[in-house]
Amino acid sequence: MSSSTAARAIIAMILVAQILAVPMESFAQVNTVENDWPMFHNDLNHTGQSSSVAPSSPSLLWNYTTNSVVWASPTIVDGRLYIGSDGGIAYCLNSSDGSEIWNYTLKSAARGGSPIGSSMAVAEGLVYFGSYDHNIYCLNASTGDRIWNFTTGNTVESCPAVANGYVYVGSWDGNIYALDAMTGTKLWNYTVGGMVESSPAVVGGRIYVGSTNFDVYCLDALSGAQIWEYTTGNIVQSSPAVVDDYVYIGSEDNNVYCLSATNGSLVWNYTTPGWVDSSPAVANGCVYVGSWVIDENQNNLPSNVYCLNASTGTKNWNYTTFGGVNSSPTITKDGYVFVGGWDGYVYCLNAATGAEVWNYKTGNHVNSSPAIVNGVVYVGSWDHDVYAFGSIAPQATPTQSMSTTTQPSPSTAFTESALPSTSEQTNGIPRPYSEIIYGSIVVIAAIIMVFAVVLIGKRKK
Repeated sequence: MSSSTAARAIIAMILVAQILAVPMESFAQVNTVENDWPMFHNDLNHTGQSSSVAPSSPSLLWNYTTNSVVWASPTIVDGRLYIGSDGGIAYCLNSSDGSEIWNYTLKSAARGGSPIGSSMAVAEGLVYFGSYDHNIYCLNASTGDRIWNFTTGNTVESCPAVANGYVYVGSWDGNIYALDAMTGTKLWNYTVGGMVESSPAVVGGRIYVGSTNFDVYCLDALSGAQIWEYTTGNIVQSSPAVVDDYVYIGSEDNNVYCLSATNGSLVWNYTTPGWVDSSPAVANGCVYVGSWVIDENQNNLPSNVYCLNASTGTKNWNYTTFGGVNSSPTITKDGYVFVGGWDGYVYCLNAATGAEVWNYKTGNHVNSSPAIVNGVVYVGSWDHDVYAFGSIAPQATPTQSMSTTTQPSPSTAFTESALPSTSEQTNGIPRPYSEIIYGSIVVIAAIIMVFAVVLIGKRKK
């Protein structure tokens, strides 16, 4: 075979491989998403959707004890879990076994005034979060070294959103800030009439966020100029989910709201018996959210997790817990809802029916919102621990039993759950067979192409 024919053969092999490798490349992109949970409620829309399946036979994989209460929600990127404690320490853990990689202690933590209630955002190798010491921090994700901090006028409990080189976050000083992600320089701030605990969603060049002055705001992401505001009947601590040009958010006026993302007009509202500080999750035409019911003496009463029709606000089902639900639900791609409760439980519910699949009792309240990556559920608790639930537990670590019975009598006996297998498919073909098939096709097609080029070369001669 001549050098020119050989060159044509090589080029043909490369082209065929590139064309036929597209399904595998697309699948690799899905895996990349599935392996990460980079911010509160997973994405800039705050959908609360996980591209992972639920654990098929859940057990406690590991738990890591921090120095204090954990009410922030975990973030997982590149096999590392990032979370803060009420004791002013930011932790980076190995998501596989819970071992500590590094920790960063806030300088003011020794005075007891630096809880980290803000969930962390990870982008471009940097970690961003707020603290009660009034600061927004940026750390090196690999080492925990501080890159910069920006001081606001009050507590920062809002969870940062990072987009297009901007960090968007709210503060109790009544401002929504946009900072340069690399330097921490303030680009703009927008002042509202109350504290901002809500975490901004960033969609289509706009920011959506709530405030304790009863209002929901839509701002221009580049300038901070107000586009619209909607006034509810009480404070808004809930964070918005923005899906299909609708904004879903809760208020302590006991309502879940659906607003037009374009102009802020009311589409529908659903009234619950209690506060809605939980942030809605939206998937498959449904809105999932928790509520908190208390009596006149501020005693916690049984409360609910709701599933509402995203278009109409009609209730599909509700599930009753032993106490308030501030935790924000997470939905897996195979149709399960995970949420924590003030009663100390982590719940797994069937997303279609609301039926309980299993629960796990921690040692204290669970305000943290679950993150689900690669079939593992991660969540924090007021008992100081960060938990990981999955299908395979390390043999050296005894597992705590989990209940699969329905309320109100949780059992300590673990029974195999009805969750489906975690085996995945590519174009209807189970993995890893799909990878073998695609690889074989590429090789065979390349060989055929080589022979074709050789024959063409001979005919030309």
